[in-house]
Parts: sequence; structure tokens; C-alpha cells
Amino acid sequence: MTEQRAINGVAEMVATGLVPGDAADALRPVEEAFRIRMTGAMRGAVATPDDAVARQFVPSVAELTIRDEELGDPIGDDFHSPVKGLTHRYPDRVILHVTKTCEVYCRFCFRREAVGEEGTLPAPDLMAALDYVAVNPAIREVILTGGDPLVLSARRIKGLMERLSLIAHVDVVRIHTRIPVVAPEKVTAEMVAALRGARVWVVVHTNHAQEIGVAAEAALARLADAGIPLLSQSVLLRGINDSVAALEELFRKIMRLRVKPYYLHHCDLAKGTGHFRTTIAEGQALMAGLRGRVSGTLIPTYVLDIPGGFGKVPLVRDHAEPLGGGLWRITDWRGGVHEYRDPAR
Repeated sequence: MTEQRAINGVAEMVATGLVPGDAADALRPVEEAFRIRMTGAMRGAVATPDDAVARQFVPSVAELTIRDEELGDPIGDDFHSPVKGLTHRYPDRVILHVTKTCEVYCRFCFRREAVGEEGTLPAPDLMAALDYVAVNPAIREVILTGGDPLVLSARRIKGLMERLSLIAHVDVVRIHTRIPVVAPEKVTAEMVAALRGARVWVVVHTNHAQEIGVAAEAALARLADAGIPLLSQSVLLRGINDSVAALEELFRKIMRLRVKPYYLHHCDLAKGTGHFRTTIAEGQALMAGLRGRVSGTLIPTYVLDIPGGFGKVPLVRDHAEPLGGGLWRITDWRGGVHEYRDPAR
């Protein structure tokens, strides 16, 4: 399969018609602050310069507006990092940041200040992270993320799967990736073989049905046909998928492709992302609107990653109580209580 050329930076976005030439100067500060990259597959999915796909990857001057509540590390990765490249927030699972590189740089990314800076986790740090997992038998699940783990070669992925398979108490390896959708040509037979039979679940990040073209459908089929379980995660994004119709179309499409909707994330408090963020009440209304229109198999869990590193909670009454004026009482999985205020629209 031929790999389509990626688009990097403002100048190339101007050259491909994604950004008007007279907007380039205003976008230079955005380019200096945050990485800009879009794959050829995603360029091919764009129908108009301001549609649901374009808005996810094309920079905007709105990113220069940093709100007081926005954070450089909104979900507290660093606070829960016992060794470099590893986050241990819950007793039974860890996140392993095997690379900080992505094939695309989403404009709403909650790691947007870190991605693209360091590349692949150095071998000594990777070994230290794996040693940490090996000596902590309470860890039953290792979640590979980054960046995007599947930017690594099939050979490196296979080697990592083999190392993890030697740790008897690790039951599941979960891979969080955008690759099958944004760069489907990278889901090669070799990559599928590296993942097959390795206790792997692949969680595909996709936010709108328009992203999923014929090549992405084929890539997901290669994974599913190999017996690799597929889940999805999406981010609720204002102006992109914040309607019942858009979410229904997405969830129906991926379910047809044998991908189970898993998480719908409330947009994190990453710097410069306020223009993407809905309120919690708006998200809850969307979830209520889906019920009855689609079966329970198509409905993901709507979650908030509590700012500060306190973990994810489902945004249902048991965990999210409105106090009025945009203020919420959030109860984490340990029973800890936190205040969360919806930013003013």
C-alpha cells in the first residue's frame, strides 16, 4: 500500500489549500508553540477547509488563547510517574509512553506540549519501565500510548510484545492509537502479525465518521480478521461531533467495522483548547439523546479525566453532581471529592 505524503507546518498547509495564504503570518505563533502535522489520508478526507476533519488538524489562532484553568499536564501524568516513560495512576494498570511521536498532531491533544519533542523512549528507560512492571505483581494491564505506539516499526512492536509476554501477571496489553484511521497504510501484514496472539486490545481514536475512509475500513478489517479485539475512544469536540446525529453516525459506522465504542472523553483542560470544549451538561444531554436511538452496544462511557491526575470518572449522577453556576462536585473512584468548574462559554 502506498503511503500518502504528510503535511507538516503552516507553509505546507498553505500550499495544499488548507490555510489561506493571508492567514499564514497569524498562525506562526501557533506553529512555534505546538506541533503541526496531518497525514495524506486525513487531507484526502477533508471536503471543505472548515469541516469536521479539517478542524481537528488545521491550526487556528484560537489556540493562542490560554485560559486560566488550562494546564500543561491536565491529567497529571508527571505526578504519577515512578520511572521515566511510565504513569502508574491505578493499582492494576500502567501507561507506558513508548514514543512521543504521532502521525498527526490533533489541535485538542491533552499532551500537545510534550508530543514530538523526544521521539522514542530510550532503551535504558524502556528497560527500567519494564522492570518496574515485572516487580509489581498488582499490575495486570499495560497501556501503550505516547504519542502513538504504532508509529514504531513492526519489528520493534513485536519485540515489545515479546518482552511483555514474559511478565506472567500482565493479562492484557492495550494499545491506544490513531494509526488505523489516520495512516492506515501502516497497518501492514507485519504489524498485524506482531500484534496477533499477544494479549492485545487495540483502542482506536476516531472522532467523526468522515475520518474513516475505504483504506481505514480495510486496516480495521485486517486487525479484526486477525482476532485482535478493537475498541474506540473519541473526544467530545465542539463544532466537530457535538450533536446526537454526528455521534450516532460515528458509533454506527465503527460498530459495523467490529469496533466497540468504549470511551467518549470530555475535552481535557489542555492549553489553547477552550474553543473545542463543551460543558458537562451538554455532553450529558448528548448521551441521553443517544439512548433509545441506538442500542447499548453502541454507547460508550462518557468520562472526565479529573484535572490534577485523580483519574477518570463516568459523568453520571453517581460521580458528577451539578451545584449550579457551572460548578460540579466530582467523586473519583476512591471516593475523593473534587470541584470542577465548566469554563464560561
